[in-house]
Amino acid sequence: MAAESIVAQLLTPEGRADPYPLYERAHALGPAVPAGDGLLLVSGYDACRQALRSPGLGADINLVTWGADIAVHPSLALLSRSLLVANPPHHGRLRSPMSQVFTARRMAALEAGIAGITDALLDTLAEAGSTPVDFMDAFAFPLPAHVICDLLGVPVEDRHRFRGYAADLMATLELLADPSGLEAADRAALEVHRYFTELADKRRAEPRDDLVTAMVTARDEGVLHDDEELVANLASLLLAGFETTTYLLGNGLQLLFEHPATMAGLRAGTVPVQGFVEEVLRHDSPVQVSNRAVLTDGVRVGGVPVPVGSHVVLLLGAANRDPARYEDPDRFDPHRQDIQPLSFGGGAHHCLGAMLARLEAATAFSRLLARFPALRPAPGDGPARRDRLVLRGHQSLPVVLT
Repeated sequence: MAAESIVAQLLTPEGRADPYPLYERAHALGPAVPAGDGLLLVSGYDACRQALRSPGLGADINLVTWGADIAVHPSLALLSRSLLVANPPHHGRLRSPMSQVFTARRMAALEAGIAGITDALLDTLAEAGSTPVDFMDAFAFPLPAHVICDLLGVPVEDRHRFRGYAADLMATLELLADPSGLEAADRAALEVHRYFTELADKRRAEPRDDLVTAMVTARDEGVLHDDEELVANLASLLLAGFETTTYLLGNGLQLLFEHPATMAGLRAGTVPVQGFVEEVLRHDSPVQVSNRAVLTDGVRVGGVPVPVGSHVVLLLGAANRDPARYEDPDRFDPHRQDIQPLSFGGGAHHCLGAMLARLEAATAFSRLLARFPALRPAPGDGPARRDRLVLRGHQSLPVVLT
């Protein structure tokens, strides 16, 4: 199967629902292969890792917008001013005020707070008794949402609205997105822009010890160039801060249902929770695809020369199951040695919240399984995944707790 055909099939509902057979076919073609229209399709682990770290490659908003007029779409305009698609020298400038919060010391200090939020959510879950409850709505979304909102300083009463905004806005990150289908994303972008503009004004008048205040200070000191940069990066911090972790929790629980011995091992302590989380990230990553643009001459990816202006599609989900990197890569095994998933990217664009996501997931699964020994899938309709390729996760995951 030609690489062009693999790309086309990945963009179908069937390909998005289960991309892994297509990843196998991509591996058979080689670690990096041309896919027409100036695209290079990269599925090999080493090739993806090299590309993520290459200074000759940068974030690629053009592969998302694909020629759309950014000024016409508020969602694309918001994305275009954010850290997610910034390249040097702007990337380092935008990342600097945020990186001061996501340090190892700060993450360690958050551990007790995350445990407290987790236990409070589990108390609420327990009220459902034997009545089926949607794990995504009741736990997987609110846990990371509360954590990142606490860091930002978003009031508790405002947090519920952001799951819908995030689901709509994340359409802008889809590979070769159709701009005609961005109406919901544009509406969400306008609401998020209005919200953070107002919140930034409040923090400017009444500063607090939170990330919004730190970003406002960076704007007032000239690190951020204008209010549009301020708002766009506050929005990206919030949405990226919980959307991927939400999917990590849902994907992990579904894998536990499919592998009851692993669930028993986590409860007994024979399966390390950190190893389990890393294997979830490898086996069914919340982030399946990343895009890069070739910025300089002389770039090679996986041994293939790529000219300036080319678009590089990094199939992170395929790289995480590369048979050249992992033995029996389709087997879920939390006891694997040297698991190093590429799910959080790499290089300059390595996810700021990677440590936080891992901490949240390890805390959540340890306490969830200890609290509910009879946790199981709800009878009837099974889980439903979102119709997305780049971000892979569940829309709903019904469970019974007792």
